[in-house]
Amino acid sequence: MNAKAVLRYASCLQFVLLLCGVSAASAFAEQLSPPQQVIQQTSNQLQSSLQKPEYKEDFRKATELVERIIDPHVDFERVSILVVGKYWKTATPDQRERFKKEFRTLLVRTYTTAFTEYSNWNIRYLPMQEGAEPGKTMVRTEVLQEGAQPIAVNYRMVQTGGEWKVYDVLIEGISLLQNYRTSFTQQVAQTGLEPLIKELVQRNANAFKEPLAHKES
Repeated sequence: MNAKAVLRYASCLQFVLLLCGVSAASAFAEQLSPPQQVIQQTSNQLQSSLQKPEYKEDFRKATELVERIIDPHVDFERVSILVVGKYWKTATPDQRERFKKEFRTLLVRTYTTAFTEYSNWNIRYLPMQEGAEPGKTMVRTEVLQEGAQPIAVNYRMVQTGGEWKVYDVLIEGISLLQNYRTSFTQQVAQTGLEPLIKELVQRNANAFKEPLAHKES
């Protein structure tokens, strides 16, 4: 898979591969570690819910459902801080809150979009890779689809408040977090954080106005 194809996967499948798609109903579920169980249980809940017609036909309702389900399992605070990088320190409290809100909406929208466009995925869990720091780990998986090569999808997770939460996804070795960080920090360096926040507000608002919003990211 070349770099362009990998980036296409990263943009189209970002959050469908985070807590992803159709999780395999495994007879070995009880053998999964706690971080792996977070991925499996959340994906099962999303699968059973988003297949219902009321969510397939109403993008806004679907995104609200997705947000409720993944909220306990994604460390949006950490992700927001990491993608803004050094500029987080100089942001005002108001800017931080508004950025977190809009970036969160962007991620949830992207996940919901991807889920409606892709189906018939299964997850194969690979041996865990412990993090260099205590309380961090990497959940390694392969996403399987009939007739296609497995896609390597790894989840960086952190234990916070006794719970495991996702804060980054690597698709074929490409970090979702780093992808956003590169784009956002370049933009903030040129124009400041406020224009980026306003751009995210507009993108999110436009997505919900369009009848075919589920095709837009």
